Amino acid sequence: MKSTTAIIGGAAAAVVIAAGIYMIDIDQTQETRMPDVDVSVNGGQLPEFEAEVGSVSVAQEDVTVEVPDVEVTMEEKSLTVPTLEINPPSDDS
Repeated sequence: MKSTTAIIGGAAAAVVIAAGIYMIDIDQTQETRMPDVDVSVNGGQLPEFEAEVGSVSVAQEDVTVEVPDVEVTMEEKSLTVPTLEINPPSDDS
């Protein structure tokens, strides 16, 4: 079950990344120029900390609980669901 979820999550991430690359058209319209900066810096010092922390342990315990006995019946219904239409930017360069 965990591997199926991981595969579905990875596939969804790949689709989102591919759609992001496909849907963006960026054209540089101006060159970059770095600012003129004069800097005088003296050495600094990072703070020091001491911390005492507690510990956490995870354990397992067998318990008996009451759970409902549920019967599920499946039936088919026709529904309207949203769809996704992708229109990439036109290449006017």
